[in-house]
Order: sequence, then structure tokens, then C-alpha cells
Amino acid sequence: MAHLSPSQAWDGLHTPDGYESNRRELSRQFVSSDNDDVENDVESGRLETSVSNHARSFSGDVTRTNTPVPDDEEHTLNEKIGQSHAIDIYDPNRPKLPIRQRLQHFTWAWYTFPMSTGGLSLLIFAQPHQFTGLKTAGLVVYIINIIIFSLITMTMTARFLLHTGELVRSLTHPREGFFFPTFFLSIATIITSTQRYAIPDDHVVLEWVIRAAFWVYVALTSVLAIGQYSYVFAAHSLSLQNFMPTLILPIFPIMLSGTIASVIAATQPEIEAMPILVAGLTCQGLGMSVAILMYAHMIGRLVQSGLPNREHRPGLFMCVGPPSFTALALIGMANGVPDSVEDLSIDKSVIKVVAVLVAISLWALSFWWFGIAVVAVISSPPKYFHLGWWAMVFPNTGFTLATISIAKELISPSFQWVTTGMSVCMLVIFFFVLYNHARAVVVQDIMYPGRDENVEDH
Repeated sequence: MAHLSPSQAWDGLHTPDGYESNRRELSRQFVSSDNDDVENDVESGRLETSVSNHARSFSGDVTRTNTPVPDDEEHTLNEKIGQSHAIDIYDPNRPKLPIRQRLQHFTWAWYTFPMSTGGLSLLIFAQPHQFTGLKTAGLVVYIINIIIFSLITMTMTARFLLHTGELVRSLTHPREGFFFPTFFLSIATIITSTQRYAIPDDHVVLEWVIRAAFWVYVALTSVLAIGQYSYVFAAHSLSLQNFMPTLILPIFPIMLSGTIASVIAATQPEIEAMPILVAGLTCQGLGMSVAILMYAHMIGRLVQSGLPNREHRPGLFMCVGPPSFTALALIGMANGVPDSVEDLSIDKSVIKVVAVLVAISLWALSFWWFGIAVVAVISSPPKYFHLGWWAMVFPNTGFTLATISIAKELISPSFQWVTTGMSVCMLVIFFFVLYNHARAVVVQDIMYPGRDENVEDH
């Protein structure tokens, strides 16, 4: 009897008809199912879960792409692969979640809401054509903004208390972490609006309070600008393909120190005004310089990989912000320079002229980025609401404010009427985004697994 090898003996065994084809089909289905599930989970936003246990899975799973998967997350991913039912997070009939689970997805990006509302109150105050009741409307918006900021802060606190570890996870997340600076941007608008609406002239105590708030803000945002970028450089490996405008955000708060200084310096005693102006100019220069470095990466990303996904294109408006607020701050700080600067052999009128010239140049850069963003969004509008839509409000508010300041310095009535039209457009955009924001909360398009900034989706 001839000796058979193990493989030959196995091949020679009798198998039922159709077994081999069924085995191959099952193998093909299993492999394709695994691949499809992973692909759907990562790219299409489908979270695998059993029908009876979907709430438990939704409360803690975070979809991640473009980064290595830790062992514990790989185990969770394998469990999801092995489960048999799928829930499409974009299905309007998907399961509704209770508020406790939804709070886990209440991200730092929510501060873009009070940030934009505060910008609107400043825009109302700066209007070149005032009428009776306009300042009162701005005061109402200022008060509402403080309420919104307080409610969001309390809700964020509830998230961190109800879900252990969420604070650290949110700050270190490669996407949500970049929205942490919006908390300080909201504070910047509150400080500036407080000076405009709540502090009377020559009030010694309140002048001291606003001055102290400025220096504390400068200190905290300095730590943020250095600390967050240091962490990003050490902990993350970001490719040019995944570069997004949100990487500008960590430098944005310290840059707005110049904007704050331009508002409060004129109301401070001369001996206090100069240090504030010097600090503001320093911080504004730092922020604009880093933003220019980021612009190089952003343009490289656009040239190499094209425009972002349609859902993220409103974020391109973030690039409008740095030159706009720098132009605004330069003109404001030049106007706030005390007369005693002449003792330093510095001509105050020369400072104003230089500030206006530089502001106009920076305004042109803002306009260019604004045009790029408008074309990108119009060519492929986003289908679903994201908190990044507020980027269509706050940076463009700075662009409008800078335009108003330049128009006033040029004493151009026609240009000032153009800025009035721009302000009306900003008001319309604000309420458009606000409506979609409220609707998204109600129908659970946000604060839902896979739909917020705690998911890596570049």
C-alpha cells in the first residue's frame, strides 16, 4: 500500500456534495464581512452592535482612524466585528439614546457657540451706522452669551463627572483636543464684551478687575500655546494629508490677547496702558507668526490631497481668523497708544499710519482665505451639521470687524455701508447655523456616537 502524505490523505477523504463550495463561500463571507464591518465602522460611521446591547456599546465606543489601535481597543473592535447586526449612525431611524449617554459626546467644540455669540455682540457694538436700541440689542446678546457659556461649562462638568476618564481623554484626543482652545476664545470674547457693555468710564475698581483678567488670560493662554503644541509634537504623528485648520486653534487664544489689549488699553491709566499694549502686540505677533507657519502646511495639504471632505469644509474659514483679528488689533492698539509715548521720541501719528497699512495687507490675506473657503463650501456643501459650522461665524466676524476698522480709518462712507451689508450677512449666517445646531441636538445628529469631535474623521 502506498504511503500517503497527510495532505494527500486529507484530500482523499470523502466529503459531502457541495461541502467544498459551501466552505469556500462561508470563508469568503466571513472575510468580506470582517473587512466590510471594519471599513464601515471606520469610514462610513457604522457601529457594530447587537440589538439587545446597542446602548452599552454606544455609550463608550469611539471610532478611530489613522492611529495605531491599543490592545484594549483592538479587543473591543474584535468584539464588534464578531457581532451580527449593524446600526447606521446616519440612519434617521437609528435608536435614540438617553441624555446620560449623549453627554459623553458633549465635546469641547461646543464652546464655538458662545465664542461666535460673543463675536456677534462685539460686531453689534462696532457698527458704523448706529440707531436707537442697537446698543441695547448688543447688551442683550452679551448677557445671553454669558448664560450660554455658563450652561455649556456646567454640561461639560457633568460629562466629566458622569464618565470617568473623559477629561483626560478629551484633552489628549487627536481631534477633540484641538477644540479645547475654544474655551479660552469664548473667555476672550466675554472679557472684550464686558469692557464694551458692562464697565463704565473711569471706574477705578472695574478697571482694575478687567486689567487683572487680561494678565491672567495672557498667562493661561501662554501655557496653552506652548503646552498643547508640545504635547502634539510628542504624542501625535500627523501626516500632511490629515492636516486640518483646527491645528491653528492652540495659538489662537494667545493671539486674541492683542485684540483684548486694543479694547481695554484706551480705558486704562497711561502707566498701565503701555505694558498692556506691549504685551498685546507681542502676543498678536506670536499668534500671527505661528499661523503663517500653519498656513504653509495647510496649503501643502490642499495641493497634495485636495480639498477636505465636504463635511469638514466649513473649517477652512478658520484660516480667515488670524490675519483678520491681527488687522483689527493693530488698528485698535495704535488708537489706544497714550500721548505720553511722544516722550519716547515716537510719533503717535506714524504708529497709526503703519498700523493701517499693515492691517490692509493682512485684510487682503483674510479675503483670499475667505474666497477659498466660500468656493470650497459652495462646490460641495456639507450634508450633516457639525459644530465646525460655527467656523463660518467667528472668523468671519473678525473679518467684518477688521473691515469696519479699516473703513473708519479711511473715512470712507461707501466702504462703511459695505461693512453694514457684511454685518447683516453675518447675522443671517449666525441664525442659520444656530437653527441647524438646535435641530441637530433635537434629532440627535450630534451628541451621538460617531457624530461628534471625539471621533477621528479627517
